[in-house]
Amino acid sequence: MMNYNTIESYVERVYGFAVNHTFTRDEADELSQEILITAVRELPRLKDRSKFEPWLWGIAGNTAKSFRRRMGKQRAMYSYNMPEDLFRSEQCNDPEENQEEEYDRLRTNIAMLSAIYRDIIILHYYDGLSTKQISDRLNIPEGTITWRLSEARKKLKKEYNNMNETALRPVKLRIDIYGSGDYDGEIIPFPSEKIDDALSQNILYYCYEKPCGIEELAQLCGVPAYYIEDRIRNLLKREALLETSKGKYRTSFIIWSDKYGIYCEEHGEKALLPLMNQLLEALHGIAREAAGLGFYKAGKSETDLFYLYGSMAFCHASTRYCTLPYPDYVQRYDGGRWCYIGNMETGQHRRIGLGIQCCTNNGIPGGYTHTSYGGIHGMAFRPMMRDYYINICADILRGASPKDTESVANAIREGYIIKKQDGTLLVTTPAFTRKQKAAFNSITDKYLAPLMPAYSEIINDFIAGYKKLFPPHLNDDADRMCQNMFQGFYTVVVEHAQRIGAIKMPSPHCFCDVLIQTAPADPDPLP
Repeated sequence: MMNYNTIESYVERVYGFAVNHTFTRDEADELSQEILITAVRELPRLKDRSKFEPWLWGIAGNTAKSFRRRMGKQRAMYSYNMPEDLFRSEQCNDPEENQEEEYDRLRTNIAMLSAIYRDIIILHYYDGLSTKQISDRLNIPEGTITWRLSEARKKLKKEYNNMNETALRPVKLRIDIYGSGDYDGEIIPFPSEKIDDALSQNILYYCYEKPCGIEELAQLCGVPAYYIEDRIRNLLKREALLETSKGKYRTSFIIWSDKYGIYCEEHGEKALLPLMNQLLEALHGIAREAAGLGFYKAGKSETDLFYLYGSMAFCHASTRYCTLPYPDYVQRYDGGRWCYIGNMETGQHRRIGLGIQCCTNNGIPGGYTHTSYGGIHGMAFRPMMRDYYINICADILRGASPKDTESVANAIREGYIIKKQDGTLLVTTPAFTRKQKAAFNSITDKYLAPLMPAYSEIINDFIAGYKKLFPPHLNDDADRMCQNMFQGFYTVVVEHAQRIGAIKMPSPHCFCDVLIQTAPADPDPLP
């Protein structure tokens, strides 16, 4: 037996169906209610649950047909002055049925018009106002009204006979932010959540590569223009869209697609090959000397630590030798400084980049920063620690007993620390004191500094071509993404070395993360 809750889950979709088969909101409300009432009444007769959806839309179609017939006289009055050339001249065995289809098509096409045309069509043909009366009501010159009326008729006649097939293939984006702001994702949601509905995602996708107007978006998305207008108002408010001249819109942030990964695969390793052997020799030299620094290794093998050394070395080199621009973030509507970032990659092609997440418990004696590196082939990505987990790890590294027992239990559950059988706690992430990190930086400079002029030239040449993939109005965003490539090409070196057997693969499920002391302590703690 079917559950009536199933019908309840289709309420919004039934209303959308009603909107596309009526002209006014009142008609849509009435039709959707009739469809739902009929479905509830007939539901006990449906025995096969798998046939529910076609059964429901069959009821919707039949109910809409009856509804249109009942409203015939009113529509005939509405369309008394509607130009005949807006209708098709197709022959049909049932003239009344053909007329109903034409009215339905016309209403749908009018709904696809942007407000500047849609309002005038309604006022003139449905409300029967003259161009002078419309001019007075809208406070727009009568000549403008006449011109828009003419343009609207042309659009109805020529441009909206068929729905664009893209409406049947909506896209799905993942939208996030990067930068800084006061969010916890729950009580204070991330800004991306306010633009993450399906219609907004499709508007942002279509406005990414080229500017789009409201009517074009209505056709591409397959929804009436007034829904597009509503979403655009929100996207402008949330600074996800930019309005360009002539009523067109552009997406204000980068949307990653496979074309970026394809370019990286075709050109990245090839660009770095002339310097590859020297970079590998430098990384092995850094690993040999770093192993003797006496830092806390968390029980990791030298094979796994090799990947950490390389990540830390290239990040340090980026701060010392990278001259690529990194534009400041602008202040957003909520006071934060951040940017949206979209993604619709399939996962079949990898972009060049070393994903980095950091969290710091600054202000605490002997405080540490937890840095987690991602994008390294064969290594899992560990989410950055919250500051209270860092505090626990700092206590353990100093030999003190953490007092926050609840956080200790959570840290054990998430794998940041391990509790041994004797009750002692071990941090699972390698850790460097300030002095050890300074010594590591010196080792990095010793091996990488001589290679940086040639390395920088290669990266700059690669980026010159890569940046052409980004829309020109997103130049600042592209600069930020490309600046990350200075350190991100480390992943290209790693994958090349793994492929030729120059380095061993990391341990299964191994993380590449590190704790680095940032706040001074007295005395400096020893791991």
